[in-house]
Formats: sequence, C-alpha cells, structure tokens
Amino acid sequence: MDFAQQLKSSVDIVAVIGERVPLKKRGTYSYVGLCPFHQEKSGSFNVHQEKQFYKCFGCGASGDVIKFVMEYESVTFVEAITALSERFGIPMPKRERADDPESRLRDALMAMHEVAAQHFQQNLMGQTGAEARAYLTKRGVNSTLAGEFRLGFSERGGTLARLLQKQGFPPQAMEVSSLVKKREDGSWYDMFRGRLMFPICNESGKVIAFGGRAMQDGDEPKYLNSAGTSIYHKSGVLYNLHRVRDGARKSGRVVLVEGYMDVIGAYSAGVPEASAPCGTALTAPQVRALRRLAGLAVVNFDPDTAGANATEKSIQLLLDEGFRVRVAALEGGLDPDEFVKANGADAYRDRLTNAQPYFHWLAGRARARFDVKTSEGKVQALEFLLPRVRQVSDRVERAALANELAAVLGVEQGLLLEQFRRAAGGRGEERIEIPAIEVSPAEKMLLELFLHSAEVREYVFPLLGNYPKLLESAGAEIWRGILAFPDAGSFHWEELEQKLSAPTRTLMAAMAFADHLQTEINMVEQAGACLAQLGAGNRKDQIGELKRRVRAAEQRGAIMEAIQIAEELSRLEREG
Repeated sequence: MDFAQQLKSSVDIVAVIGERVPLKKRGTYSYVGLCPFHQEKSGSFNVHQEKQFYKCFGCGASGDVIKFVMEYESVTFVEAITALSERFGIPMPKRERADDPESRLRDALMAMHEVAAQHFQQNLMGQTGAEARAYLTKRGVNSTLAGEFRLGFSERGGTLARLLQKQGFPPQAMEVSSLVKKREDGSWYDMFRGRLMFPICNESGKVIAFGGRAMQDGDEPKYLNSAGTSIYHKSGVLYNLHRVRDGARKSGRVVLVEGYMDVIGAYSAGVPEASAPCGTALTAPQVRALRRLAGLAVVNFDPDTAGANATEKSIQLLLDEGFRVRVAALEGGLDPDEFVKANGADAYRDRLTNAQPYFHWLAGRARARFDVKTSEGKVQALEFLLPRVRQVSDRVERAALANELAAVLGVEQGLLLEQFRRAAGGRGEERIEIPAIEVSPAEKMLLELFLHSAEVREYVFPLLGNYPKLLESAGAEIWRGILAFPDAGSFHWEELEQKLSAPTRTLMAAMAFADHLQTEINMVEQAGACLAQLGAGNRKDQIGELKRRVRAAEQRGAIMEAIQIAEELSRLEREG
C-alpha cells in the first residue's frame, strides 16, 4: 500500500471535511451539507464515511479526502498529503515529498515568510519597535493580543534581506517573495520598512503574506500589502480566516470588518469570527470561503462614505452566495476597534447581535439617496431595491418587506407585492440529474448490495460470469468495470469510478448513498435472491459452467471460491 492509500485509510473524511463544511448526519454513514465548490441554498453535497468519498449532486464535484483538500485549499497533491499527515500525526516517507521546481519554490516561500514573521516579531519587542509598541498601546492592543496575532515591526533600515541571504534562500525565490526587492546593482533591500506588520495566514494558520502600516506621517502608502505570489492569491484570502472557523461554528455567523485593526478589536471583544479583506475590495472567492463556515454574515464596515459604498457592494456578493445578511451600524462615526475601546466589548457584541436585516439598511440608504416625496424619487428607489428582492425567496418575508417599504415610499402595498413577486421569479438551483436506470428492481438491488457490502462482493463476484445479461443492461458499464477486477478482494471504489462515464459515476454515487441498506440484515441472502430472480440463461449450460469453475478453483487452491460456487451449483440443481 502506498502512502496516499495508507493516509486515506487512516483519516476520517467526515472529520476533515467537517472542519471546513458544516455537515449534518443523514444516514448511518452519510452526511450532507452545502457544497463548498458552488453556490447553493439547499445541501446537495454528500459525504460517505464508510466509503470515504464525497459527491455533490449539484455541481458534480467528487473525490476522496486528498482531492478535497487539493480543491478546497488550492494546493498540489503533495501539499495535500503533507497537510493531512501533519494534521493527523502520520509520519510521511521522505520519498513522497515533491522535488519538482514549483514545489521547491512554494516550500522556500513558506519558509521565508515564517522567517520574516519571527524577525518582525523580534523587532517589535526590541529597541527599534518602541514607536510601534506605543501605537498599539494607544489603540488598546496589549502585548498578549499582539503576540496572539504575531504582530511585528519592520526596521526602517531594513535587515530582512540580509537575514534571508544568510539563511541560504535562493535568489530566484527571494525575487518573487514580495518580501525583498533587487536593485539594479544586484543588491537586495527590504520591501517593508518602518511599518507595523500584520502577518496574513492561509486557512492552516501558516504565514503567506504581510500587510504593513506606516508609522510616520508622509510614508506612503499608509498601508502596504504583499503582492501576489504562488502561495498568496489575495482575491481568495481574508485576514484572520484561519481563526474564524471555530467562532463561526459556535455563533452561526461570520462578521466582516474593513481592516486589520478592526479584526483585532473585534477579537478582543470576544468575536473571533471576524475577518477582513486584505487591502482589496471584497471578492466572490473570499465570500465563498466564508460561506463554507456559516449561513449568516454580519457586515460591519467603517461608517464613512467609502465604508457605506463597500457595504452596499458586499451585500450583493453575499446574497449571490446564499448568505443571510445583516448590517451592523455603529453610532458616533467609530470604526469597530474604536467602538470597542470607547464602549466596551458587551456593547459591540450587542450591536452585532441586533444588526438590522440588509434590506432595512438598503431602504434607509435609498431614502437618503433619492427624494421619495416625488414620483421620480419613488421610482428610483424601487429600481435600486428591486434587484435585491430577487434574493428573498420566502413569501412571508417578501410580504413584510412590501408592507414596510409601502409605508416608507407612500405607495400601495399590493402594487409592491406584485413587483416583488416578479423580481423574485426565475430563481432555482441547477442540480445534476441522476440518470434513470432501466433495469429490473432485482438488478438495482444487487448493485446497491454489491457496492455496500464486502461480504456480498465475496459471494457475488465469482458468480457474475454466469449472468451475461447483466452486460447488456443499462447498468452494463458498472458491471464491466466490476468484472475488470481480478477478484472481490481487489475491488476499490475509486478505481471503479475512474473507469466510468460521468452519468454512470453519478448513478453509482446515488446508489452508494442508499442508506436504507445500511441497517438491513442478511445482505448475502438478499443478493442470492436477486441472482435467483435475474436467472442466467440455459440452466443446463449454467450447471456445466459452474462445475467447470469449481474444478478450476480447486486446482488453484481457491477453496473458499470453490465452496461459494458449489453452493450456487447446489441451489440450481435443487431448483431444476
């Protein structure tokens, strides 16, 4: 068994996926949740604990635990098995570690960023970090909180480039690291100088980039962020995302704030589920990363004009990914971390808990933007709000919104309800259609039993050659794939799936989630009954063939196989 197979047999796929996607138990071995790979509102993402695979009947995504980590984390095969082996304490053979140039570069970049994080942390606690420490104290960030977020300081003179060279990192890796830059004369200098440093981590908590805030007036830009690298794609990464998971599971929500200090302020107030874009506007990939963790999003961007515009844009992105959305508005024109410092943690958590539904916030924004006392203003307000109504699927909620909006705009509620109904039409999630299998109930039951039970496979496999009609049925592709294995013991779900067309893979996955079989007893007897119903052509020829196979099995020393075939032979002779 190679290491990948050993890993898959040692790791529980439900535990791995369940850390990233909320799953609900649906049967003895099956779990269901919202697919992390496409937008949906009703769960079509299935995970089978016994067979250790996942299948989405919405977008078709499927695979084993290694493929899930590769797709979810956007990493290579070797990086996925490395992460799993480290997560579950399974020693990884050295020969499995990649030696290709791309993997070596990624490894070097990861190591360089960890060296940089430690270097910046040491600077913050040293003499050169006094100015940054004073700033943090002013902002209410103590040394414990600074250590928790691994905050640091980049010296104005710059010493990181020399440190990286001293530690032997290759020049080609340094050049694309976004940590240092190369002068025309070939010497190196630090990209971040004289800045408070915020490490940005991937979902595993490993440093992959930095944000740096200038400590002196005149240093521009005020915030400097790492450029994209092979380990950092800023459109898909959120600050503090690696800490959000546990908090989101407990609270059932994620909180979106605007900046690094806002995240730290929220965290200090007992809101670990807060995260922020990394120097960019919120993107769809970032929203999808959050949607895997919770169904409710509370937006708490800064109260200025730029923050309000960002809130408006983010609402649509969040709705598009199936979030329930609320907006927390803080009085006094304060940012989240300033509000926490001025009013306390309890007051901030209360604002989040009582955040208003997004539509109420938008309605208030429409009132401020348009003159709803005029007919033209009312039309403009409706045109502004109706696209958002498309996301409201509940008829009762639409009716309540129509009532409130009618009062605000001074129009007839019935007219608004009709407009809402039209705007809300046309929704519906696309789902992969499970192909209809035009076979007898006996064959369908036999397939389900075969896929579920190793004992059934041991019994049925030696007998399949006597049922040629199976190779002519609608399930023939599955049976041919099964018969390609040398024996029942060598049967592997993944290998069979790889041999099948996409529609047949979907059909087989649907059979695998037939949980009505999981609690059934006497599966072998049921399989025998299915075989009896299916028949096998000319009984005399069949008996002769079974006798030949008994002799062949005895000559090979396959005693158990010979016994199984002999039992089938006896059954046929009795029935004859």
